Amino acid sequence: MKLTTAQITFFNTFGYLGIPTLFTEDEVAGIIEGFEWSIQNKGGGTEHDGSKRTMFGGPIEHTPEMCAILDHPGILGLIGGVIGEDFNYCSGDGNYYSGNSGWHPDGNWGQLFAVKVAFYLDPVGRDSGCLRVIPRSQHPDHFIRKEKIDPNKSQELFGVDPRDFPGNVALETSPGDVLIFNHDTYHASFGGSKRRRMFTMNCTRHAKTPEDLELAHKYLGIHSAGGYNVDTGAGMYFPTMIDTASEDRMLHLRQPIEIHDELFPQFARK
Repeated sequence: MKLTTAQITFFNTFGYLGIPTLFTEDEVAGIIEGFEWSIQNKGGGTEHDGSKRTMFGGPIEHTPEMCAILDHPGILGLIGGVIGEDFNYCSGDGNYYSGNSGWHPDGNWGQLFAVKVAFYLDPVGRDSGCLRVIPRSQHPDHFIRKEKIDPNKSQELFGVDPRDFPGNVALETSPGDVLIFNHDTYHASFGGSKRRRMFTMNCTRHAKTPEDLELAHKYLGIHSAGGYNVDTGAGMYFPTMIDTASEDRMLHLRQPIEIHDELFPQFARK
């Protein structure tokens, strides 16, 4: 898959993009099976009671089939189309969601440095926990950022419920659809079941300049296994991701591994 010029322009302008049915029905069935095995066996899913969110790291890194998502032509075309074909894969999180997430960005980089790819494994709508975004809020000159407005306080500020914050867009999806958004884009979810299945992949530009290397070190100092004080047994990633990697996949793994080992030598693979 190759993004069109219009799709790239849409992403750069509004800070998000949705691709319907990127995965086939059979592929979705395999992904759901892999996700459920991973969260049940590696992510504490057996203890989920709906009272709070259950989250675990590296959701695509625990089985060979899930690792292969990073090799999927559609995923490579989507991520590569917005931040470059040599992008860095920087892990992610898997979830049984419960409750509202509230409005937040995942970063404040002031530029297109990092993106999140989101996979929803149940149909979700505007009143049942779908992703909502505030278009253009990734830009430093957006009024939310310039005027330091917290959209979670919109009821007190403007008499408007946060889920109805003016200008937000509800991105309703079905399994197989994929969303990608700039880390600086404000997003949230409201409503839905107490066991909403969703996982993500975080990716950054490949660092090629001293300035980008500085950003990559800062990013991985926070958004990585070592940043969360997690010992994967293999450094930046859980072992299966590396052990099953082709040279093509390693293009997206090598730089984060090197930086992570530099930042967190105590967790480096021996």
